[in-house]
Amino acid sequence: MDYHHIISIEPGKRGGRPCIRQKRIAVGDVLGWLAAGQTHEQILSDFPELTEDDIRACLAYAADRERPLITASA
Repeated sequence: MDYHHIISIEPGKRGGRPCIRQKRIAVGDVLGWLAAGQTHEQILSDFPELTEDDIRACLAYAADRERPLITASA
């Protein structure tokens, strides 16, 4: 999933943490809710301004951050 149009980082907003669509909901918030066992449906019910694509974007962002950086060796 291409999350670049969903996840943004703005200095001064939430301490520069990545947020969803210029809102004040951070990627880390969504990941924490998922880790705590909340379902997508529960999150969307609690935060109707979010979409299923927003949640998937958070997961894709986290997955990309966990991939090792591959560098060419000299």
